[in-house]
Amino acid sequence: MNPKERRLYIQKLLATAGKADIDELAKALDVSHMTVRRDLALLEAENQIIRTHGGAVLQKALVKETPYARKETKELPAKKAIAREAAQLVENGSTVLIDSGTTTLEIVKLLIDRNDLTIITNDIKIAAQLIDAKPRCIITGGEVQPELGALHGPHAQELLRNIHVDLFLLGAHAVHASAGITAPTLEKAKIKKLMMQAAAKTWLVCDSKKFDETSFARVCGLNELEGIVTDSRIQGHEMEACHENMRLAPM
Repeated sequence: MNPKERRLYIQKLLATAGKADIDELAKALDVSHMTVRRDLALLEAENQIIRTHGGAVLQKALVKETPYARKETKELPAKKAIAREAAQLVENGSTVLIDSGTTTLEIVKLLIDRNDLTIITNDIKIAAQLIDAKPRCIITGGEVQPELGALHGPHAQELLRNIHVDLFLLGAHAVHASAGITAPTLEKAKIKKLMMQAAAKTWLVCDSKKFDETSFARVCGLNELEGIVTDSRIQGHEMEACHENMRLAPM
């Protein structure tokens, strides 16, 4: 099988199975792991696939950033259901790091009467929700991302490198069993990584429509999470592939 035929085989396999690992491809094609890696690199350069740790997944349209005004009401019933489930993870007296986003905003709305909490966030809309609320609120500082209200940049990064919290509630643009959690920009992925490093444990909170999707910049693998909170519409195969510790919010 020549190189062109090998790469066509890889594309057909991914179109059928959705993913493949290097060991599997090397055996099927009767070539070395290095040859498979070269083929995958070429296919990725052609935007046909996305390489993952130890394999590849089929390229799909990458999830882009959505302005806040458009996503505020999108999947709102699911976000409210997820918020009710996720709020139960917040223990008494804890310090909680809360990611920017509309799902996390719904969680904060359920915590406004908790005077035992300290909430740290990189979202000015979440901070605004806490102005007259009982939890202590700290914002990361940094540059405001237009149309979104998320904070990023050196000032936000500096604060995150110098804190330790009990819990991080992580939002996501795209979640994939192989590619992990991905974000639309390198800057957003960097902030999320620093938040994870600052936390004793991280729970992903996102609606089921975010699953089986990929975006531009990798945040983490799903095995780095304490667990996932999503809504009960998630498909069985997605649930099995993603994480053993999954809490489903009834719709």
